[in-house]
Amino acid sequence: MDKLIYTAMSGAKQAFLQQAGVAHNLANASTTGYRAQEHKFRAVQVQGGELPTRAFTIDASVSDTFDQGPLMATGRQLDVAVQGAGWIAVEARDGREAYTRNGALQTSAEGLLQTSSGLNVVGDGGPISIPPDNRITIASDGTVSVVPLFGTPNNSNPVGRIKLVNPPENELVRGAEGMFRLKSGQPADADANVKLATQTLEGSNVNSVDAMVSLISLARQFEMQIKMLQTADANARSAGQILSMNR
Repeated sequence: MDKLIYTAMSGAKQAFLQQAGVAHNLANASTTGYRAQEHKFRAVQVQGGELPTRAFTIDASVSDTFDQGPLMATGRQLDVAVQGAGWIAVEARDGREAYTRNGALQTSAEGLLQTSSGLNVVGDGGPISIPPDNRITIASDGTVSVVPLFGTPNNSNPVGRIKLVNPPENELVRGAEGMFRLKSGQPADADANVKLATQTLEGSNVNSVDAMVSLISLARQFEMQIKMLQTADANARSAGQILSMNR
């Protein structure tokens, strides 16, 4: 079989995978705090008994883009956004500490401060409990305070502090649920330099226009690779007919 088939096949496969990655980013263009993924490929020469005249495309890595998304003022007391680098620590479903940029917080029926997906926000001593019948305020350093809706007005009482971390980006790995953890599996140390923008949410860092253009370009590349496969097949058929005529 013509070696072109294998070369075109590897290119088509990786273009298809990259299309899926860009489509996933585009689907999350409006997801709060989402971090885009980027597939990186490289060409590798095929080594064998003959001269290395062919090169295959392989998936070198999938990297995460940590650029900050746009900040949007909401006016909601429980909406926060990390300014610059940093993460909000939460307790994942498996009980381990994970990190997110989605600051759309809420209180559970049990009075715990949680993310919009129902994960407990990690505080200095564990989950942050909010007393009933109180108005909640969150400071830029993550301090959560409550003001009673009855009794002495404007009597603010701190009830906890959101754990804010800023581990090196190369030590973070994305989980299946979209949140990040340290590769070591250990919790990161709190960083007092990480600040929050209150009554604000951070949008996705996916550029919808760039993603659409990339998706169209990848579709053209995939189509080109398929045409190369068809051309190789047509050449093989023609060569077979010529050989059969000469017998």
